[in-house]
Amino acid sequence: MHTDLTQGSINTHLAKLAIPAIIGYFFHTMFNVTDTYFAGLISTQALAALSLSASVFFMILAIAIGMSEAVTSLVGNALGEKNTQKAQHIALNSIVFAFILSLCLSIFGVLSVPYLVDALGDASYKVQTLQYINFILYASFFFIASFFFNALLNATGDTVSFRNILIFTAFLNILLDYLFVKHFNMQVKGIALATIISEFITMIYLFYKLDKTKLYVGFSEFKFDKTVIKELMRQGFPPSMNMFMMAFGMYIITYFVAPFGKEAVAGFGIGMRIEQIFLMPIVGLGVATLAIVSQNNGAQMYERIDFSTKLALKYGFIISTLAIVIFLLFAPKLSSLLSSDILVINQSAFYLRISGFSYFGFVMIFIYISMLQGINKPGIIFPISVYRQVLAPIVLFSLFASLGFGIISIWLGLVAIVTSGGIFLWWYSRKKLGELL
Repeated sequence: MHTDLTQGSINTHLAKLAIPAIIGYFFHTMFNVTDTYFAGLISTQALAALSLSASVFFMILAIAIGMSEAVTSLVGNALGEKNTQKAQHIALNSIVFAFILSLCLSIFGVLSVPYLVDALGDASYKVQTLQYINFILYASFFFIASFFFNALLNATGDTVSFRNILIFTAFLNILLDYLFVKHFNMQVKGIALATIISEFITMIYLFYKLDKTKLYVGFSEFKFDKTVIKELMRQGFPPSMNMFMMAFGMYIITYFVAPFGKEAVAGFGIGMRIEQIFLMPIVGLGVATLAIVSQNNGAQMYERIDFSTKLALKYGFIISTLAIVIFLLFAPKLSSLLSSDILVINQSAFYLRISGFSYFGFVMIFIYISMLQGINKPGIIFPISVYRQVLAPIVLFSLFASLGFGIISIWLGLVAIVTSGGIFLWWYSRKKLGELL
């Protein structure tokens, strides 16, 4: 059974979809926070290594995440059309596509990572970075399959299964990190191994839940359809590039932060982990918006799309205001939970107190990207991502570096870039929706 999001209260649907997603992604972020905490017990170099690894590995996963969002959109539209057979056909082809994609991305990642690490010019944490990231890359299929299985579940209105497994693996990861880092002294390799084991369990569980739905009918019914693959790539390319550019943007920021020292890199990494916790409600709203918009677009109920995006935006702005207040008041205390190095804590707190003001822009970006995907008009996502994650940061940060500005210029520049990108997406999305209304 799937939830019919074309009927009933949008407010209720938004809450039922967003809240489990928020809880799930919160525990997923706590999973990463746990890794950061245990890396801090090893050394500041290990912290810096995980910070760099996060941006590099996310570049690989970004493509898979974006493609999985296309799966939600295509399957959600088919369900909105009440065409179950079409939805099943897309689902089977998407699973095969996930396997092919994981193989390509693993090979690409292993070959490219050493060059990305060398480009930063700081060899003090290169060995630990490669030890961690290469281990993770070999298990890419576990991560990518999990994203695709969850995307299929999201299309049916199920965000609870992902929440449940993320809660379980968050606690499991604490135990595994403790055993591998503290007991077996495996250093960053232990953190990587704990992540791989947890992700394998996630993949198995989500497949089990998918098998219980009417979407998965077994591969005896599978017929390879290049048209479906092409449509997945067409719809998945813009969000994939958006996610990739977000990850590449993290790498670019790290590149410009690196000259300020390993403490600044480690502080930025900690700040991002904390920031991600408070971004989870916004991410959850985006997940809910995509599912609601996809089904209602398939049913051609455009007024419900308009109402749902406005409602999600309102809730997102309320959450952003609370996050800013918390960062202004408690940033040092939050940062001290993940490091005892006072220089790292100060760098992290400084980042959080400024970056919090970018949340309003993030709300518009997440909500309206979801809406554009749901109405099958994702084309603008890629160019706006190039502006927001690559062109604007490189131009601005290079200028600031040439003028000898401090690290504050990077954080203020980020707020300006995110906010301007969010405002443009708001204007563009309203225009596209207006053409349907």
